[in-house]
Amino acid sequence: MNVSRTRILTRGLTHCCPNCGAHSVFRQGTLFQMNERCSDCGFVFVADQNDGFSFRAISLNFGVTVLAVILPILALAWVGRLTAARAEVISVAGIVGLPFLLYRPTCSWSLMNYFLLFPGELPANRNSADQHKPGP
Repeated sequence: MNVSRTRILTRGLTHCCPNCGAHSVFRQGTLFQMNERCSDCGFVFVADQNDGFSFRAISLNFGVTVLAVILPILALAWVGRLTAARAEVISVAGIVGLPFLLYRPTCSWSLMNYFLLFPGELPANRNSADQHKPGP
């Protein structure tokens, strides 16, 4: 296997192509636009709108937002460190702001999670597996 799970993890955390490691997942000069494919190796990041990628990214974004914003604020309000009014204001600001900040990471994490589970699906790993198959 050419691309190990450790390398997939590192590439996912640094917003790089899971196949070749190029910084080509997102379009240059934009915050919220992904490239359709890697400019270096041609790897397709999102094949179509129905492949589940968007759902995975949104789910990760929602989960991180709940864990990082809602639960701590609820805990602080519960023990009396925050008033209800302050907790509401901070919650709304966090719920609106954090998903924008997490857009790029959750898109990269979505790709990373899939290929951590199925590293053989990467073209770099499929080619090496095909080369090492025994003959008939």
